[in-house]
Amino acid sequence: MNDSPAVRWTVLVLVALMMFFAYMFVDVMSPLKSLVETNLGWDSGVFGKYAASEYILTVCGFLILAGILLDKLGVRFSGILSAGLMVLGAGIKFIGISDWFQATGFAQWLGSWWVAMPASAKMAALGFMIFGCGCEMEGTNVSKILAKWFKGKEMALAMGLEMAIARLGVFAVMWIAPIISAKSGGTITAPLGFCGALLCVGLLNFIIFAFMDSKFDRQLVAAGLATEEKSPEDEFHVSDLGIIFKSKMFWIVALLCVLYYSAIFPFQRYATNFLEETLSIDAASAAQLFSLFPVLAMCLTPLLGIFLDRVGKGASMLMAGATIMIVCHLSFAFLLPVFPQKWFALLLIIVLGVSFSLVPAALWPSVPKIIDEKVLGSAYCLIFWVQNIGLCLVPMLIGSLRKSTGSYFVPMLVFSSFGVLAFLFSLLLKKEDRAKGYGLELPNIRN
Repeated sequence: MNDSPAVRWTVLVLVALMMFFAYMFVDVMSPLKSLVETNLGWDSGVFGKYAASEYILTVCGFLILAGILLDKLGVRFSGILSAGLMVLGAGIKFIGISDWFQATGFAQWLGSWWVAMPASAKMAALGFMIFGCGCEMEGTNVSKILAKWFKGKEMALAMGLEMAIARLGVFAVMWIAPIISAKSGGTITAPLGFCGALLCVGLLNFIIFAFMDSKFDRQLVAAGLATEEKSPEDEFHVSDLGIIFKSKMFWIVALLCVLYYSAIFPFQRYATNFLEETLSIDAASAAQLFSLFPVLAMCLTPLLGIFLDRVGKGASMLMAGATIMIVCHLSFAFLLPVFPQKWFALLLIIVLGVSFSLVPAALWPSVPKIIDEKVLGSAYCLIFWVQNIGLCLVPMLIGSLRKSTGSYFVPMLVFSSFGVLAFLFSLLLKKEDRAKGYGLELPNIRN
């Protein structure tokens, strides 16, 4: 089936749409931060804890379990399970911020229990934790699906297009969430419910994909390219995780990943409010301005995928992406407050989008070159696990710094420092590739 371009690209669309809907749900409350503070009584510290909650369960070991499930039970089971977790988490989060829930006795008890956070924030965080498990598991699952269906073909292009479609979700929600909220009388539940309904559509997409992938596996068996049961040598064992943990290249990639993404995704949570205050504009205008961040990345990532497939230079692209990110965050810290012009902010946002094209486009197609295929799912999950440790801690750090300093200057310096460290690891990655010959600078398409 994957020899047919129409079929394998249909698979790409099905799984990429799920991630498009997931990215919309992840950031649906980011352009509404000011409204959340007014309507729900959250401050920046509470918002930071809520943002961090997406990664808490994944950091506590769920992603390791997800990798084992993915390699043991396959992409179909893992895909439907993770999509179901996203829908469940979205439902709990929707309940948590609804007016009727906050009027219940349970909400009053919940607000006084444990840490001093509003009941709405605690319930939303619980839902976001469950959603985060499904979202992160699905992200690794999609990577393995594309590695399977595009093996020896346009793998980097496929992964680039998937990332581009997913990032379109960030662009879309920065526009749609404020509009839906305004049309519904300034509520938060309306945009949240809309994005939750889209997740249900994504679940249906994965059910359709499961039927296609099952047929594909039967074809591989019939063609003698796979067997019904794996041999003991090909069968995944939990002890195989040691192969990953002992890999120096795995740790270089994982640490580069956590440092880079810790300066991107937590920044997205606060970017609208940062622009709102720095440029003295309203929240909707700030959200629309920042919505352009993923647009250039969305356009460039597939082109960079074609370049990687045909020319290579993956390690060099990682270095360039980290360098651009450092320059952008330092400019946000030092230059934009001095020249608070929309055109200048837009320029920085678009250039940061270039960085967000270079690094992911080169990073994820490189993993199959350094990790054995039978543990590939676990490798992706473990990279996400290391990444999520940073994504869990950094929003709380940024929220705390924002609350204590009253400005975004120090948080921007923190983001810049992550970029510097990511650049150093990209240098180390290129050095190891040159010494060991992993082929990170070589093209993906086999002649």
